[in-house]
Amino acid sequence: MTETTREVDTSTLARPELAKIERKIRSAVGRAVSDFNMIEAGDRIMVCLSGGADSYTLLDILIGLQRAAPIEFQLVAVNLDQKQPGFPERVLPDYLASRGVEYRIVEEDTYSVVKRVIPEGRTTCSLCSRLRRGVLYNTAAEIGASKIALGHHADDIVETAFLNMFYNSRLKTMPAKLRSDDQRNLVIRPLAYVRESLIKQYAALRKFPIIPCNLCGSQPNLQRQAIKAMLQQWDRLHPGRVDNILRSLCQVTPSHLLDRDLFNFESL
Repeated sequence: MTETTREVDTSTLARPELAKIERKIRSAVGRAVSDFNMIEAGDRIMVCLSGGADSYTLLDILIGLQRAAPIEFQLVAVNLDQKQPGFPERVLPDYLASRGVEYRIVEEDTYSVVKRVIPEGRTTCSLCSRLRRGVLYNTAAEIGASKIALGHHADDIVETAFLNMFYNSRLKTMPAKLRSDDQRNLVIRPLAYVRESLIKQYAALRKFPIIPCNLCGSQPNLQRQAIKAMLQQWDRLHPGRVDNILRSLCQVTPSHLLDRDLFNFESL
């Protein structure tokens, strides 16, 4: 042994793990894109980039898919600057410029609107989401986007299913592909089959410049947080249960539910 300790290159050690996780995510995204016909030749896809791990991963994987795909399509990264106090304005433009991605930063002070309308202590997610969605839908029309890609992942989809069952008495969730209510936009969720834990590992290894949300993301006692905690406990105690729930959302038997509009029970 030498008297000096050789310094270990941790970045080199992380490369095989990064490649392994990237293959898993790309495979899951590829299946979702194929299953729901998300991307077609000539598409101009607006990728909504918030600065969180999910949206960074979405853009990164779509860039790789764009390079390898047998068809040509365009990507345009769009960030909505909601004018939250302390928001680091240069992080996303600098990152996107370094990736050579076409991008647009849309400035709209929805933060002040939310803080003015929602009483202190009440959750802001619903209003914030509606305002943000309206701005992004308009932006998609302005830039000629054929589709809008959002960074919702498998955990978001399962959580939403339980939220709707527990609080709205509805069996519904975030679809992988959706025509917007105004009929102008087609929304896709390429990360629909990707678990959040995998995304967090990937984002950490890729060292994305994460921007935390200090509006809805920092609120305590959200219903979604309670659902997330429940699912995380299931993951620990019953590995595979959350994955099975996701698969069940892809395999529905209308005749074995109770929705009379979905299945004609009267004719039996």
